Amino acid sequence: MVLRTPLLTVDVVIIHQERIVLVRRANPPFKGYYALPGGFVEIGERTEDAARREAREETGLDVELVKLLGVYSDVDRDPRGHTVSIAYIGRGRGEPLADTDALSVKLFNPNELPKKLAFDHEKILKDALRVIQHHKEEINNATIDAKATDL
Repeated sequence: MVLRTPLLTVDVVIIHQERIVLVRRANPPFKGYYALPGGFVEIGERTEDAARREAREETGLDVELVKLLGVYSDVDRDPRGHTVSIAYIGRGRGEPLADTDALSVKLFNPNELPKKLAFDHEKILKDALRVIQHHKEEINNATIDAKATDL
């Protein structure tokens, strides 16, 4: 029997200096588009560790994960094939610096986010802004004054 399953990925909505951190993708798919930091989970790696690793590799930031946002499993979310992403909200520490798969790192005010993002990241960001708005105390230092409808 051949076992075929979706690939597991992580995405991180990073709040840094009261703004959202996005990376401009250096590689296909969606080359040149802004995206949330994230990537594939390696064999033997916990998703939380993968999220922190990918965030550090792509942004140069150390990230404290503060909340599990959700699971995103639309079969068409990635043109390379079926992936399931576990998304987190985190707080960044340090100075942003693009590395590995990112052309650049940019901090965005929530009301000025790009209209077209890679993959399903617009949906993930809308969900994150809604959660942040309703859980400000739990996500201290994530005092972003935005509504999910701003996207």
